[in-house]
Amino acid sequence: MVQLSEFPVLAGPMNWGVITSQFTLEQVSNETLISNISMIPTVGDRYVMMKLDTGAWELAGGTLKPNEAYLDALRREIREELGADLKSYTIIGHFRCSSKADRPYLPHIPHPSFIRLVGYGEVTITGDPLNPPDGEKVVTVEVVTIHEAVRRFEQINRLDLAELYRLVHEIRMAV
Repeated sequence: MVQLSEFPVLAGPMNWGVITSQFTLEQVSNETLISNISMIPTVGDRYVMMKLDTGAWELAGGTLKPNEAYLDALRREIREELGADLKSYTIIGHFRCSSKADRPYLPHIPHPSFIRLVGYGEVTITGDPLNPPDGEKVVTVEVVTIHEAVRRFEQINRLDLAELYRLVHEIRMAV
């Protein structure tokens, strides 16, 4: 059984600008607080990574649109960011987030407390990222080993994402 204590960055509080967050492996008790969904995508035993035009490797996923179910949001985000179709999704946990901003990032999302759902799943890459005008610009999508994914995130000091990929890998290997 995987223990969160094995992942010190994920086990502790995190600060993302005006947002503080805490990762947990617990189930979400109130789905109305879900504002974002994230995914560690896989193709077989390898991991999909995306690089933005800023040069940073980032986690796939994004913010739900008004009245959008989180799985519909994930399907949309995976198509937009990875040029992929979602085959499966398994929730592993979530970030409990709290914002110090005066108002929400978008008017329809919960504020000041909200949840970023996190999971993993299989995708099929079918084309290039769609890169809609209202999203980040993805310039590279690659399928790599877990060791390469972790190395790339550590190289840009995204230890939280490196640990998320490692956590998912350990969960997958334990199944």
